[in-house]
Amino acid sequence: MILTEVREGTTSVLVPEQDATSQFPPGSVPIFFNQRMELNRDVTVLLLSLLKPSDYLDAMGATGIRGLRVAGECGIPVTICDRDSTATSLITQNKIHTGLPVTIVERDVNALLSDQSFDAVDLDPFGTPAMFVDAAVRGCRRFLFMTATDTAPLCGAHFKAGIRRYGAVPLNTEYHSEVGLRILIGFVVRETVKYDRGIEPLFCYAREHFTRVHLRLRRGVQAADDTLNHVGFIHQCKKCPYREEQPGLLAHDYTCPHCEEPLQPIGPLWLGTLYNREIIDLMLSQTGMLQLGAQKDMTKLFRLCRDELPTSTFYDYHHIAKLLGCSPPHVDIVLERIRTAGYPATRTHFSGYGIKTEAPLRIIKNAVHGEPQD
Repeated sequence: MILTEVREGTTSVLVPEQDATSQFPPGSVPIFFNQRMELNRDVTVLLLSLLKPSDYLDAMGATGIRGLRVAGECGIPVTICDRDSTATSLITQNKIHTGLPVTIVERDVNALLSDQSFDAVDLDPFGTPAMFVDAAVRGCRRFLFMTATDTAPLCGAHFKAGIRRYGAVPLNTEYHSEVGLRILIGFVVRETVKYDRGIEPLFCYAREHFTRVHLRLRRGVQAADDTLNHVGFIHQCKKCPYREEQPGLLAHDYTCPHCEEPLQPIGPLWLGTLYNREIIDLMLSQTGMLQLGAQKDMTKLFRLCRDELPTSTFYDYHHIAKLLGCSPPHVDIVLERIRTAGYPATRTHFSGYGIKTEAPLRIIKNAVHGEPQD
């Protein structure tokens, strides 16, 4: 295995040299490293530098880059776990290479988290984290982070796989990226509340091929009950962009007021906020204090998330323009028309064509088409 040196933040590690001609270069080597996830790791390092947990578990270490960055750039005691001996050998090599005092464990993470607890637990598997969440909740004292890259099952493109893994009915909608993130959080909620604990989203987002959640776990029956109050369903019309939200764990029957067709329930999923805006403001204020390679993209992401309306879906105004048979205007024109009609409207980090608003569908269509508002 040929190794090459890469640098993220202030940390340099050795990673396997990948086949650049491969359709998916990270999959061409025995130990996984995806350079495109630098922003994901940068956000984690920045957030942990503010939260300062007493210790941190990088549960699926691979090369060890995430855990080593946390140890070196946040000054937090770190344990890096991987069940593969080839991976732990490379992590050990990178520990020596960096001189950082991390603890390395070669073990299945479900077993480790049944024996030990950590203030912060971070799941970053290849694909779904579903089979690790129960153990992670049990072994996590305060902060639970995870990445999911199986966006097709989460978003409804692989329908049956989504139901099997997350115990929820997905639907491949125009806002499928938000559906995927909210189904993931809803699944974590159901794995958490059975232990009389609740969750508080700190910063959860979707980008490119992954969804990422950063949660604070709260203890107590009241915290669990309060969390469940934010779980429910989105009911979507299959013929038009109309949708409704419904809290609760039992889906009701709804009919589209425009098409008079039954609405399709999506969920159960998380209907609550995805962000703590104070946390976002703190991260924005600190982005220049750390050496982060994805700083520019990260700052844009933070600002979009901070300003988003807390709706559970967004509208793709290009999709609406296509349905109306018109050319889509600039997004800022659409937003201004909705606001002029008396409704708040914002952009969203989920899509460059996405609009978040509580305006009725009629108002949104008028704003896209350019018709006078009532």
